[in-house]
Amino acid sequence: MVAAIITVTDAAPLLPPRGGLIGLDLGTKTIGVASSDPDRRIAAGVETVARKQFTPDAQRLLALAAARGAVGFVLGLPVNMDGSEGPRAQASRAFARNLAKLTELPIILWDERLSTAAVERDMIATDMSRARRAEVVDQQAAAFILQGALDRLRFIAEHG
Repeated sequence: MVAAIITVTDAAPLLPPRGGLIGLDLGTKTIGVASSDPDRRIAAGVETVARKQFTPDAQRLLALAAARGAVGFVLGLPVNMDGSEGPRAQASRAFARNLAKLTELPIILWDERLSTAAVERDMIATDMSRARRAEVVDQQAAAFILQGALDRLRFIAEHG
């Protein structure tokens, strides 16, 4: 049992017509988690997992995916602004490789450049308190990442 680690373009023809996806924003201290509806239209934050060690972290993510009947994961890949991949991107790829050993669900890598910054700006614009922003920024970043992938999947389905 080893999951495929693929791009959203490669995932489009492989995913079943229905079934939600789990979005992940991998940080050094937390993992933001989001989920989509079964029709893959809307992403919403689910929770923020405090990172401990890989095994308990992965078990929590797999449990969330199972509880929601997810058909795949979307993992944010923190690419540098110039398109290169630095240590954070390599850490995300390593996490994906390790998670792939524990599930058959495909892991879709999604360019997450500026996702946290965009979410932070939106929360500030809505006058959300600093404390509340700190509580939800990771799961909102995961929802932002997942929504981008959902929109791209929908575009591929409509335009080929």
